[in-house]
Amino acid sequence: MKEIQRQEDTVVIDVREGWEFEEFNEGGINIPLAEIREKRSLAADFNTIVVICTNGVRSKVAAMDYCRIPEWNDKKILHVKGGIIESE
Repeated sequence: MKEIQRQEDTVVIDVREGWEFEEFNEGGINIPLAEIREKRSLAADFNTIVVICTNGVRSKVAAMDYCRIPEWNDKKILHVKGGIIESE
């Protein structure tokens, strides 16, 4: 995960709830899944967006939502399959 975060023009979005992020996080920006649409501007300036969560379910939903933004068609939008649990 740290290698991904060091890549230029890349942001990691953690879509878990705030308390989950505070308890343990991999860095990046915490935007709970319920807030991804209203806080979309926090990711808008990056060309690569990596979405993470605990087990990959919420991050997949968020990544799919980001992929539906016509203006973001040229962005690379990824999610971590299996989430933080399987990435370690």
